[in-house]
Parts: sequence; C-alpha cells; structure tokens
Amino acid sequence: MEISQESDNNKLPKEERFMIVVHHLNNSRSQRVLWLLEELGIEYEIKFYERDPKTMMAPESLRQVHPLGKSPVITDADLTIAESGAIIEYLVDRYGNGRLVPASGTPEHLRYKYWLHYAEGSAMPPLVMRLVLNNFGAGDSSVVSGFVAPQIKLHFDYIEGELRKNTWVVGNEFTAADIQMSFPLEVVATLPQEVENRPKLKEFVERIHARPAYKLALERGGKYDLSFQ
Repeated sequence: MEISQESDNNKLPKEERFMIVVHHLNNSRSQRVLWLLEELGIEYEIKFYERDPKTMMAPESLRQVHPLGKSPVITDADLTIAESGAIIEYLVDRYGNGRLVPASGTPEHLRYKYWLHYAEGSAMPPLVMRLVLNNFGAGDSSVVSGFVAPQIKLHFDYIEGELRKNTWVVGNEFTAADIQMSFPLEVVATLPQEVENRPKLKEFVERIHARPAYKLALERGGKYDLSFQ
C-alpha cells in the first residue's frame, strides 16, 4: 500500500526550503526522474534542454552541469547527481520515507536492487546498439541480425516471462524499480514487432501510463516521443 507522506524538506517553511532541479532533456531518461518526484510528492524545478534535431544528441550546455553532458542530472543544494539509477536511489533514500522500496533484508529488496540495475546494465545496451547502427545506416548489417536482434529478443522474452509472475517487476507492489524499468519497455513498445507477442510487456506500459503521477510528470516535462529510438 502506498502511503502519502511529505518529505522533511516539504515540511520546512517555504523560504527555508532548497529546491531540487532536474536538468531535463526532451525525449530522454530524465522523464523517469520527473515521474519519481511526482510519485513522492517532492517539489522540484525543471531546467529544459533540447536535443539537436539532426544528431539527436544533448546540447553542449549540459556539460556545464556535469562533465559528460548527459541527462538525467539533478542538483540538490550543493550536490550534483548523474545516472538514472543513482538519482533514483538518492531520491528514494533521502526523501522517500520508506515509500517505493521494499524493506531492507527482504527477498523483495534484493529483487528491487536487481531490476534497478538491470534496466541500464542489461536491457538498454542492445537497444542503444540498435539505435546507433540504424543512425549510421547499418540497420540491416550482420551485426544487427547476428547479435543485436537476438539480444533484444533474449532480454525482452525474459522480461515478459517475469511479468507473467507478478503485476510489477518486483512483485505485486509498485516500486521505484518499475520507474527505472519503464524507459527500456517504453522504447520497445514503439516497435510493433517487439510487443506483438508480448502482452504482459504491453500491459505494463499501459499501467504506468495510467498512473496519475506519470501523467503529471508528462504535463510538466513536455513532449515525450521515443519513436526516434
């Protein structure tokens, strides 16, 4: 059961609060961070960045925030934090008051950690390889047919099988790991051939899109189109 609680920061007088800033790149993983903040009910500001329309790369201005010039990045008082998984863990630990994470020491907590890292460590790499090869005109190469496509099939068949067991990736309770897993699943959902025989994957994406906090994050974050992937 989700419990509605204010973070310690939200309990302070408005003039004494510090504000989390999300450095938000359009059509990117940073949308997950906005969604998490909405789920937790944390106040935040957004600084918007736009991809180059030709290269789809992030602008150089993001390097002023973090040397790698990538998104998501957040600033919280004097802290600058990059990487989706690290940001999610920080926000949940610092402001979650026990929400969106299973109790420490439980099997569910171990599964939570697994999915939190699996999203970027295993699920995303073949999708990124596919995007890069397509952008360089090698979408029909033997690398795609011999390695990338089989890896996509392997991982998303695996995810489909896991989603047959539970409503969410950890179990039947929604957690921040579902937020982390949303990006690779939303990317795959833009590929009709990849969701055609994976009904649980499709249902997962439909469930997250129906969450009020997800919708609020979209309203604040603006256009979110992953079809370029």
